[in-house]
Amino acid sequence: MPRQNASLDLVLPPRGQGTTATRWLYGALRSAILDGRLRPGARLPATRDLARRYGVSRGTVVEAYAMLEAEGYVRGRTGSGTYVTSELPDRLLETGRTSRGHDRTPRRSARHLSAFTPRVPRLGGLEHASLRAFRRYLPALDLFPIGLWTQISSRRVRRASVQDLAGCAPLGYRPLREAIADYLTTSRGVQCTADRVAVVSGVQEALDLAARLLLDSGDRVAMEDPGYSGARAVFEAHGAGIAPIAVDDEGMTLDSTGLKGARLVYVTPAHQYPVGVTMSLARRLALLEWARTCGAVIFEDDYDSEYRYRGKPVPTLQGLDAAGQVVFAGTFSKVLFPSIRLGYLVMPDDLVDPLAALLSVTSRHAPLLDQAVLAEFMAGGHFGRHVRRMREVYAERLSVLLDYGREQLDGLLEISPIEAGLQTVGWLGNGIRADAVVREAAGRNIDLASVLYFGTANGAREGLQLGFAAIDAWEIRRGVRELRALLEGSAR
Repeated sequence: MPRQNASLDLVLPPRGQGTTATRWLYGALRSAILDGRLRPGARLPATRDLARRYGVSRGTVVEAYAMLEAEGYVRGRTGSGTYVTSELPDRLLETGRTSRGHDRTPRRSARHLSAFTPRVPRLGGLEHASLRAFRRYLPALDLFPIGLWTQISSRRVRRASVQDLAGCAPLGYRPLREAIADYLTTSRGVQCTADRVAVVSGVQEALDLAARLLLDSGDRVAMEDPGYSGARAVFEAHGAGIAPIAVDDEGMTLDSTGLKGARLVYVTPAHQYPVGVTMSLARRLALLEWARTCGAVIFEDDYDSEYRYRGKPVPTLQGLDAAGQVVFAGTFSKVLFPSIRLGYLVMPDDLVDPLAALLSVTSRHAPLLDQAVLAEFMAGGHFGRHVRRMREVYAERLSVLLDYGREQLDGLLEISPIEAGLQTVGWLGNGIRADAVVREAAGRNIDLASVLYFGTANGAREGLQLGFAAIDAWEIRRGVRELRALLEGSAR
């Protein structure tokens, strides 16, 4: 076990009347060990430091340490210090939990939780998992210029000012907001200035902030069906009712029944999640007109549209919006790497101040030094070069998936030739159930998800979500071959 340095102050309980200093100190340290506050391998404070903190003689501390060592709780190392025994017997740990057969843990009454808490599901984590076909959500992390990022990070930290250490405004680090505004205006056609941009931890936080600002419990939210389950989880946690709206080849349909009474509409128009279609221009204009007429707000999730492979670029909903009805969100997690946990939220003018107030009492602001590094990465042109390079790589990998999939999976799986994004969908035939394929695929070292997992509509088409960006051509071909064998068996 690696050595743990307990250099921080150790808090001990008050000394009881009639208890000698040595017995009190011995008992307090023994309890800290048995309760797990001092873990096996942890270094005890230096005798002089502990004596000075609690107003006892150094000899008292030395004697208490000696008693603990004699009983096997600690071990002294010459010239290094005193450490909690790494191989502390289980029977000694049990001593701290029970006394004469009785549980020493104090009982408490049932915990009261808010009405909000039970409505919050736990979403899947971002922990590391082995890359394999057809891992979704991830960019090509092995191709990120980590050396360059490290250089910029080191340089930026070395010249950090007192102001950098103090913090920044709730909306975020001004140079980064300016860089984001320049990028969105030029590359995405978004209408914004730095004053309307807020730096957040990603789309998930942006969804939560929008829900807090715009929704009351019982309000109606219209969502694509199938659609992003993380958005549904946020809205339902805030007490909103979800109105599922079907998706066709032009994106979310404008179902008047589903849209009726909606306060908020959530859409992924550039690359619909999870199906992958792009919302048509006519559909976008019609949705904006409906929102203007009804006074509803549209949340446009632009989660991975930097990577476009074919077709003419379609303006963002926000770029077409003349009435201030669109809240626009994006993330750097899909463009750079997931652990960066930085994204942006572009608000209409009248929502900027309420958003700043909300951020000031919640997250305060995103980590400033991380923002500063990203700002320099963007200002130096590295961000644009990385996006262009990855667009070429991902286009090649998508081409391999489509061509090899067409060759190997003909009649088994119809893979959609998407226009943008990091993943696509394969549609199943022959009565094959997607959930059964997903279960069997795991045994063949294939990562799949059923499209039906993201929807509520009855009779929806059976399909599989296929990621391609994070894996190379060899792994894509291996995955296709394994998938063919699996589907042939299912068809039989």
